[in-house]
Amino acid sequence: MSAVLTKDHPVTAPTEARSWWRGGVIYQIYPRSYQDSNGDGIGDLLGIVQRLPYIASLGVDGIWISPFFTSPMKDFGYDVSDYCDVDPMFGSLADFDCVIETAHKLGLKVMIDLVLSHTSDQHPWFVESRASRDNPKADWYVWADPKPDGTPPNNWLSIFGGSAWQWDPKRLQYYLHNFLTSQPDLNLHCMAVQDALLDVTRFWLERGVDGFRLDTINFYFADKELRDNPPLPPELRNASIAPAVNPYNYQEHLYSKNQPENIDFLKRFRALLDEFPDRASVGEVGDAQYGLEILGEYTRGDDRIHMCYAFEFLAADFPTAQRVVEVMDKVARVADDGWACWAFSNHDVMRHASRWNLSPAAQRGMTTLLMCLRGSACIYQGEELGLHEADVAFEDLQDPYGIQFWPEFKGRDGCRTPMVWTSDNLNGGFSGARPWLPVSSEQLRNAVGEQEKHPDALLHHYRRAIAFRHAHPALASGTLEDLRAEGDVVSFVRRGDGETIYVALNLSDQPSTVATPDPEGWHHIGTELNSAALAPSGQTTLGPWQPCIALRKT
Repeated sequence: MSAVLTKDHPVTAPTEARSWWRGGVIYQIYPRSYQDSNGDGIGDLLGIVQRLPYIASLGVDGIWISPFFTSPMKDFGYDVSDYCDVDPMFGSLADFDCVIETAHKLGLKVMIDLVLSHTSDQHPWFVESRASRDNPKADWYVWADPKPDGTPPNNWLSIFGGSAWQWDPKRLQYYLHNFLTSQPDLNLHCMAVQDALLDVTRFWLERGVDGFRLDTINFYFADKELRDNPPLPPELRNASIAPAVNPYNYQEHLYSKNQPENIDFLKRFRALLDEFPDRASVGEVGDAQYGLEILGEYTRGDDRIHMCYAFEFLAADFPTAQRVVEVMDKVARVADDGWACWAFSNHDVMRHASRWNLSPAAQRGMTTLLMCLRGSACIYQGEELGLHEADVAFEDLQDPYGIQFWPEFKGRDGCRTPMVWTSDNLNGGFSGARPWLPVSSEQLRNAVGEQEKHPDALLHHYRRAIAFRHAHPALASGTLEDLRAEGDVVSFVRRGDGETIYVALNLSDQPSTVATPDPEGWHHIGTELNSAALAPSGQTTLGPWQPCIALRKT
């Protein structure tokens, strides 16, 4: 008999009318790789416009577009040199206006990626800041004198490897960069910097965006005293933020991020968003040790960020039934007044179909789980097609992260290869020119055009699962109760808006029998998701990756 892990932490459902983001489904677009409209091999904004009807057909609530701002592209747009313009490779501000107009006509919200912790070293702010120690922007970035022996001011490490400090020969000081040396960190202890970033935010709100994904939200502030980070014991090291080969994992990043001053800035940010009706924000919490605690802290109440996502389900280890219970139980304990946004894949991690070695049936099961969990959900482009990680040869690599740590870590290019729309040409319908990253020939068989022909394809399962979530308010915003793991089966109850939904899901490729409620008073639902009916005996057998979903009106 397998052990039963039981947790019951009801979470208070929101009393206000549900906003679109609460329990919503957001589709992430990596613009370089979605659709090329002008034949230069790089995806662009008008390419997104072309594909918006397809996205709307999925039934999602909105889109999140990764950065398209003016940039030297050392980190492919996450190094911004002009926050208020579009890089020419992606189009123009007029093209972005077309994205907004078209998306809104199709009923889609538009969120954009704001990178507020750092800029490009080519941003005019940094060019001025590094010019002298006494210019008007001298303190807009994190500068520090060397130690007496000329070494960096402390032991902080960069996520991209090596010291987080870069020497500047003009100022005879080091500047902080948590990422590439070409991505200097802004000094948000300076109120003028905060004001400038809020001006950027207002610019895009006035342009019509419905919200923001906030990159590396817990990196905004560094310790004013620049104290050394303590070492992290080997047993606590977690490679979910940086690969295991990166010494970044050897420190507890106590002082280089996660600083308490961030709360006051987030309150300023939220107050600005609240000037505009029904806007939303989701923060990326990059922390392997305290991600859920930070999620709870940043989303608590109604004066901070609307939602955050951590890396619990973006990790390398498969989320077993017990692991799902542990994560959701911890969310209930440390973020009971906050809101999570769950994702299995994004542009920074190996695609989950490969990361967890999922069969087609397993991908269906995990999609059903995602749409039944409490929180909002992010889907990464191509996930709905079941795309596996592409194998990118070293000579084709673009990602500086992969180039730095090759071959032990191959970087992020494998999850960033172009979207496959058709199977009848080598570029998958993405572009008429050679793409910036090669299209995976293995992925062509999963192209949109191929899956549209087959009702049983994974693409249609995503549509059905999203529609099922939207059809049941309890799944979108209700409480989560009676959370259990019995062997390979995770089960829970969602309750809200006059309905109670029981969900059990077999997270394995073997049949499993699980204790289930007496079927009297319950209605069998979810047949479109291959749901099994509750057995009269109270012991329901689930096939591999099969759910059992039942509804009771309350």
